[in-house]
Amino acid sequence: MIVAFSVAPSGTGSNPDGSVHDAVAAAVKVVRDSGLPNRTSSMFTEIEGEWDEVFDVVKRATEAVAPFGSRISLVIKADIRPGFEGEIDGKLERLEHAIEESGQ
Repeated sequence: MIVAFSVAPSGTGSNPDGSVHDAVAAAVKVVRDSGLPNRTSSMFTEIEGEWDEVFDVVKRATEAVAPFGSRISLVIKADIRPGFEGEIDGKLERLEHAIEESGQ
């Protein structure tokens, strides 16, 4: 499965510009240290693995954000496709191939 998630604290006020990059960095470090395939963009972090291992990492990443605010916002989207691995890259490769084939 691939899980895309976004986690951020609220109720902070520690950064005048509203930035939560320190909290997000703590969460992303948990993901990267997990050893599971992952990718982070400006809005979400994706992680690939089995159900229990992926959600364990999401839980630990969420816990890493807790010291940065009085509340935590967590958004999760999952692509559950039993029997498939390497889809974190495979899906993008197929998309790029389709774009090339269509002449776009």
